[in-house]
Amino acid sequence: MDAPLPSADLGSFDASGHIASIRRDGYTIIEGVLDASGVAAFRAGIEPYLGRWRGRNPFEGLSTERIYTLVARGKVFEDLAANPRILAVVGAFLRPGFLLSASHAIRIHPGEAAQSLHFDDSFYPFERPRPPLGMSVIGAVDAFTAQNGATVAVPGSHAWGSAEVAAVRDGARPKLVTFEMPAGAAAAFAGTLIHGAGANQSDAPRLGYTNQYCEPWARTQENWFLGIPRQRVAAMSPTLRALLGYSLMPPTFMGKVSGSHPAKALAPDWVPPVVRQES
Repeated sequence: MDAPLPSADLGSFDASGHIASIRRDGYTIIEGVLDASGVAAFRAGIEPYLGRWRGRNPFEGLSTERIYTLVARGKVFEDLAANPRILAVVGAFLRPGFLLSASHAIRIHPGEAAQSLHFDDSFYPFERPRPPLGMSVIGAVDAFTAQNGATVAVPGSHAWGSAEVAAVRDGARPKLVTFEMPAGAAAAFAGTLIHGAGANQSDAPRLGYTNQYCEPWARTQENWFLGIPRQRVAAMSPTLRALLGYSLMPPTFMGKVSGSHPAKALAPDWVPPVVRQES
């Protein structure tokens, strides 16, 4: 089945309260997405990639590290992107067959300034107010605090129209809440929610991650087909492969490869049909 809609591995998790919070406020906090061993595995998995890069502009963060294509850098990151509880919440707002749009780790260093307020699905050119076309998850590997750069957001702004959003861009400063949360927790929120990373006024870096999802018909922020080798994708779970776009948008054939299901391209002996016909 293409649509990543988990139902079997939720245990006692009740998604309905989190879904209601997002509908009302635009966001929710889900604790225990990573347990202590998961946090340790995340730290170990990300360590080889740290210390190499800084943001290219104030939005990325001039004192912030971002490790893109996180989903392809280890099993712990695969599991995070396809976490059943996260997908159960996100799936309440997006159509079946929704996709993973972006996946990266974020380490904010001391002295980093606050990020400008924004909303994550702003690159889709549809007027507000509207339902979200993307859903975002920001997870804490280090505990998020008001001092170390925890994400801040404007409750209810997911339902704002374009004029209210423009006022914030022009300098209006609405009331903010801070996503203070323990290591292992994650905030899930609508792509229309106004938010931004806070300033890191502490004496230590703050490590976290973001996984973002989008409607199955929308273009993803990261190009997984070029960014992740097919051999690596073939070893991933069926749910994650579908999230990466090796799937069809139900009930259509949107996403096909020369009339065939894109998952067929993961076979080790697969050759693109056009190349095969010309050879």
